[in-house]
Amino acid sequence: MLDICLLGTGGMMPLPKRWLTALMARFNGSSLLIDCGEGTQIAIKEKGWTFKPIDTICFTHYHADHISGLPGLLLTMGNADRKESLTLIGPKGLQKVVESVRVIAPELPFEIKYIELTEQMQTIERKGYIIEAYKVKHNVICYGYNLIIKRTGKFLVDRANEHGIPQKYWNQLQKGNTVTAEEGTFTPDMVMGPERKGIKVSYFTDTRPVPAIETAAQNADLFICEGMYGEKGKEAKAKEYKHMTFYEAARIGARADVKEMWLTHYSPSLIRPEDYMKDVHKIFDRCIPGKDGKSVEIGFED
Repeated sequence: MLDICLLGTGGMMPLPKRWLTALMARFNGSSLLIDCGEGTQIAIKEKGWTFKPIDTICFTHYHADHISGLPGLLLTMGNADRKESLTLIGPKGLQKVVESVRVIAPELPFEIKYIELTEQMQTIERKGYIIEAYKVKHNVICYGYNLIIKRTGKFLVDRANEHGIPQKYWNQLQKGNTVTAEEGTFTPDMVMGPERKGIKVSYFTDTRPVPAIETAAQNADLFICEGMYGEKGKEAKAKEYKHMTFYEAARIGARADVKEMWLTHYSPSLIRPEDYMKDVHKIFDRCIPGKDGKSVEIGFED
């Protein structure tokens, strides 16, 4: 089961009842953040979730509305006497940016590890997540992310018995480990069926439409995408500032054939995103306006 919560949906500046950009994912005792805008700590508290299991934070880019909440979050973790290391992932320059903002959070009782993105597409494995980072088109270097939870095939008892594999080794084989013992060498492929469909969540903000987004989001269980502007006549502004309209985002979701799509990263001038959904649904009817605290549990298919 993968828990997803859209902690903040605001772009540029926080508003009453709308914090700045952040997403939190929970899986198998581990928590991951994408972006950490102003108000992220409050949003986590309002949701009733906790900071302690956060072991990875991915950054799309280093504009203030996506990273301004980090120093306070680090201090909160430090004040809780955290000892476990924290891994940060983001575009090139990550360590320099974080060390600069840590002027106001200089002493922490835990190690920070850095993974800097330099390629058009990179894959990182962390705590049960496969994180795919895709470079997109903003006015600074920016990445979007896939969070993928793989699912192994079924354990085939009949095949294990056919190969004469003692039951005491089954658990190790199910975990993907090769077993070498007196009885012989046993490999997972001897007893495991084909890999089953896993879970995929795609998250893209602060970008113009580019082919990489559609490729990344293809058949996603959940596609969270920026919709900076819902009002008609904002197309030129979206192009100038390298953002997207609701309608551009919806067309990507439709072509990618995602199961469900949430819009996020709204302009401060966009007070009621739901007012524009009638026209959005003419393009893609599985698209809904995200809001702070919106969450979902995504399970494996039977």
